[in-house]
Formats: sequence, structure tokens, C-alpha cells
Amino acid sequence: MVHQRDEALPEGAVPWLHDAGKLIGRYGFRPGFRVRVHGAERVPRTGPLLVIANHSSMLEPQLIYGMLPRRCAFLVKQELFTGAAGWGLRRLGQIPVRRGAPDRAPLLTAVSVLRGGGAVGVFPEGTRGAGDVDNAERGAAWLVRASGATVIGVATRGTRKPEHGGRRFRPRVDILVGEPFTVTVDKGRAGLETATEQLRGELAAVVRALDEWREAHGFGAQGRKEQA
Repeated sequence: MVHQRDEALPEGAVPWLHDAGKLIGRYGFRPGFRVRVHGAERVPRTGPLLVIANHSSMLEPQLIYGMLPRRCAFLVKQELFTGAAGWGLRRLGQIPVRRGAPDRAPLLTAVSVLRGGGAVGVFPEGTRGAGDVDNAERGAAWLVRASGATVIGVATRGTRKPEHGGRRFRPRVDILVGEPFTVTVDKGRAGLETATEQLRGELAAVVRALDEWREAHGFGAQGRKEQA
């Protein structure tokens, strides 16, 4: 796993711990899941990069963190930053964010990473759900406006437990990386809202493409009622 010198991480992060955590995210779940990654070669290896991803379980952040071919600082809910776990998350380079509360501190930290040529990961939906990206918060658009970062959408399916019945043994999990793209974010709230909808639409399209691929190959699209 080759890392560029310009891959910035938040202050206090320990690069070698970050890399060790990536190995756990990449291989630690293999005994319980059949993980397949599609399109990892599309991830730009250098320069500021904003990774936007859908969110339907606690596994997506760890799987995406592990599979990305470069270091990435994710915005993670503040509630996880307690005790030894909080110490570890900060050393791994993760950024605590308070959900539902106005707080620019984590966004400014993320902008610093992006302006330093690093990568930042966010889940625009803001919380776990079906993972269909029906809604999105404005934080991702704000980060793009403040940094000019390139964006990639990442879709994950197969991580949610079925609504009825138990999970199958070693379920199939697919991760699809979309094509990199750029977004122009105009000034003001209207500019943020327009760009947020564009980002939401781009990510939702990657999710739909993965759903269609899984259905065509007999794995089932992880929607609200069917999880494979």
C-alpha cells in the first residue's frame, strides 16, 4: 500500500496507526463477509479528495476506510469518541462531529486536511438508514466550496441485516466506487443547496448502479426490504 507524502491527516493522527487500522478494515471482516470492491482504480491517488458514501450500517465506514488505496480522514459521530476508543479514533485520524448541532470545528479540520492534499470521507445522509441517499445534509457541499476538492461517490450494499429473519452465513458485500467528478458551489445558502442536491444525485446514481448490478448477478439489491 503506497502512500503519497502529501496525504495530510488531522493534527494528532499517527500515520502508521492509520495504516494499521486500514489493514484491519480491509481484512478484519473477511471471515464474516464476502467483500468485493469494484472500481478502486478510479480513486485519485493524489490531491484533495472528498469521498461521499451511503450509510446503512456500522460496517460501511470501516470497510471503506480499509479498501481506499490512500489515507482518508472520516467524519465520525462524536458519541464514539469516549475513553480508549476516542483516543484510538483520534490517533487514526478520524474527526469527531456532533450530529444535529451547528459546529464548524470538524468542518474546518476537514478543510485543513483537504487543503493539505489529503482525503476526507463523509456520509451525506447524516445517519444510518436504507442507504438509498434520499436526503443529504449540506456539509459535503460546504467542504467542496471551501477546498475545491475532487469528489468520488462510494456505494456499499449487503451490510444490513434482513428486516425479517437472520443474516445468511458470510453474506456478499459489494463496494462500488464511482467516477471522480467536480462540483461548482456558488455563494450563499442557495449555492450550497444546489450543490448538495447535485452531490446527492451523483451518489444515489452510484447506489442505483450497484443495486442493478447485484440484481443482475443474483445477489439482490439491498433496499428497504431485501438484503443479501
